Amino acid sequence: MKTTTLGHTGLQVTPVGFGVLTVGNTQLNLTVEEGAAILRYGLEKGINFLDTAQYYETYPYIREALKGTDFHPIICSKCLDASYEAMEYAIEEALREMDLEQIDIFLLHEVRQDPDWDQRAGAWQCLLDAKKTGRVKAIGVSTHHVDVAEKMAGITEVDVLFPLINFRSLGIRKGDGPGTKEEMAASIKANADAGKGVFAMKAFGGGNLTGSYLEALDYVTGLEGVTSTMIGFGKKEEIDRIVEYMEGTIDRGYIPDITTKKIRIDQGDCEGCGACLKRCPNQAIFRNDKGLAEVNHEICLTCGYCAPVCPVRAIIMF
Repeated sequence: MKTTTLGHTGLQVTPVGFGVLTVGNTQLNLTVEEGAAILRYGLEKGINFLDTAQYYETYPYIREALKGTDFHPIICSKCLDASYEAMEYAIEEALREMDLEQIDIFLLHEVRQDPDWDQRAGAWQCLLDAKKTGRVKAIGVSTHHVDVAEKMAGITEVDVLFPLINFRSLGIRKGDGPGTKEEMAASIKANADAGKGVFAMKAFGGGNLTGSYLEALDYVTGLEGVTSTMIGFGKKEEIDRIVEYMEGTIDRGYIPDITTKKIRIDQGDCEGCGACLKRCPNQAIFRNDKGLAEVNHEICLTCGYCAPVCPVRAIIMF
């Protein structure tokens, strides 16, 4: 698979990356051996770009997948914490747990509207220092917010932007309300024009757009400024299809089988706002004992009506 330079980082990445969250305990909950086998298959098929994060708890999968191989993929990780000390710990943890001397990309994870950026100044300073000392090659932010993406275009020290975008604007935010794909696309172009590397997340809207497989991929991969698109894989067959897509050999009539997939709510992302409960036409979503939304799969219609109203993209399908 061909590679392209990610902005001014010098990092050569494939046009599709492997989002490692999918194999971990918050989604498919595969054993380390099972998840590592799928990761290794992706590497063997030519994918050289992996995305993980501290809270995903998927470092063991990557370490196992690379054990005894000659693969040296580009690895991105992220941390949600705001302080210098917490980010320092997160970087050292990533290096230790994946048995690395240097990590290619490290990001502030899910930066939200102001004042979130300013409140995470300590963590950002840590990333700046880690880059100076060579423990990290490139730094930046991941975000679901148009306003954050717009701001990053003007910050010289930001090397990389990892924004959420898909053809139905699922999960895109702007301030306290929803944002649009057009607004995020403009922000992506502005960052690319400023020399920043941009790779996209949630092309399938957390799995909710998988039934529109080709339309979803065509939209995100065709955006000006997007160098790579992160996809979560749980099966080798899914990797085969994405390779066919990237090589231009996929059947343009292809529609994936999503009959076994279920709507789920990521308990780590849900904030208990209740928007999905109000939108569900079959009252299949309820509050659990933690006050968070959960799905009753016995009556869930898998209609997907809940996903667009979630302000934090906690509703996924897998």
